[in-house]
Amino acid sequence: MQSEAPDITVVLATQAWRAAVHRPEALARRAVTAALREAGAAGAVTVLLTDDAEVKRLNSGHRDKAKPTNVLSFPGGMPGHLGDIALALGVVRREAREAGRKAADHLAHLVAHGALHLAGHDHLDAGEARRMEQAEARVMRRLGRPNPWKEGRGRPAT
Repeated sequence: MQSEAPDITVVLATQAWRAAVHRPEALARRAVTAALREAGAAGAVTVLLTDDAEVKRLNSGHRDKAKPTNVLSFPGGMPGHLGDIALALGVVRREAREAGRKAADHLAHLVAHGALHLAGHDHLDAGEARRMEQAEARVMRRLGRPNPWKEGRGRPAT
């Protein structure tokens, strides 16, 4: 029996994403779908592909951290809505470049990371972190993307 396709909305607030990643909306949808399948979760997810200034504003307003970060996850507040994910283009590009990764691979990893958070994963202690890394590696394999945790690939800043 095939499960219903997840309800995923991708908002492209910064057009420069298209110059950095081929078809970023489609990649974000695929990453959310794969992460939710991995976690056995279902529900609506919104992904905001925006700039550093907007993510800095969100990070400051919701986490009291006055700086942009690569990805933010906000759990949903109503039944059927898992939550929202926001990504900062400048941070994602810079981290990808520093780690020797393609921006598309880093975007897929961070979207999956955010979706796994919405599905209940976390990385507050070593055991949780290891389980989340393993789930991320399986999602990336499903997407045909490199494992971000593999030896020699550097540790992503998440």
